[in-house]
Amino acid sequence: MKTMGRTDLPPEQQQALRSAIRWEWFTIGYTAVTIVLIAFVVGGSQAMKTAWIEDMLSLIPQISFLIALLFIRRPPTRAFPFGHHRVMGVGHLVAGVALLAVGGDLAYEAISGLIRADHPSIGTVYVFGRTIWLGWFMVVAMSVIVIGPFFYGHAKAKLAPRLHNKVLYADADMAKADWTSTVASIVGVLGVGVGLWWLDGAAALFISAGIVWDGWRNSRAAIRDLIDQRARTEDDARPQPLIFRIADRVEEFAWVRETAVRMRDMGQVFHVEVFVVPRTDDVRLEQIEEARKAVMQLDWKVQDVVVIPTATLPDEAEPAKRQPSSSGA
Repeated sequence: MKTMGRTDLPPEQQQALRSAIRWEWFTIGYTAVTIVLIAFVVGGSQAMKTAWIEDMLSLIPQISFLIALLFIRRPPTRAFPFGHHRVMGVGHLVAGVALLAVGGDLAYEAISGLIRADHPSIGTVYVFGRTIWLGWFMVVAMSVIVIGPFFYGHAKAKLAPRLHNKVLYADADMAKADWTSTVASIVGVLGVGVGLWWLDGAAALFISAGIVWDGWRNSRAAIRDLIDQRARTEDDARPQPLIFRIADRVEEFAWVRETAVRMRDMGQVFHVEVFVVPRTDDVRLEQIEEARKAVMQLDWKVQDVVVIPTATLPDEAEPAKRQPSSSGA
């Protein structure tokens, strides 16, 4: 291997990536249809308006994922010696900041409306010779719309761990939770229908709070990855188990006294530094290369591996035979 950055994927991950791309394009098409559908029935409901904007925002993770793929496939160069995998993290950050900013604005509007005691107005439409309350069309539209995210959300959630893709995981997580926003918008509309005007504003506030939470969580995770926190799982729930597998594997070599690993998430793949304290000062190049190849073979996500002989292990690196704490610190 003449370069330090790999862009190839094993067959299983290639198939998973193809499936993820298909699901992302399907989601974009499905969401575009729902945006148009809601536009026809949004009326004067603040909850419906917030749900409508949420659907528009939900396109950001999918677009970010597809654009990032165009970059991460490029091989590393002298100008970009680590490749372009960080673009996936940048996409993650862009999606998070957009959700946080727009969600905050929507929450402000919902709170302001409740304070001013704005009474939303949901009119009527004339259909087939009958006058029908527009709220019923809102309820029907939102009830139909919620079906799609339930299916593609679970499909993406299964693919995200196989690709170790945090953008895909965030997209799946938002889709799976989309039903809560749909139910909230329906409750808000029905509340207006029975005279409880404040339910519409409360539903809008609930939906916008969910957008803010998604934005905060994803922005925080993306920033921590971009400033090189210790590599974690795709859901950020715990330290990446591969760290400890690598440390244990290298310590199996007879010439190694002890070892520790420092690993950063490049955005779907990892850069690994393995610090090794040898048993003697006589360390051959062949031994170091053998250890490096052994680490590369552990998992496809291991992008770059550097094996560094040293007299002492750095405190910030993870030593072998240490299990991650339950707190995920």
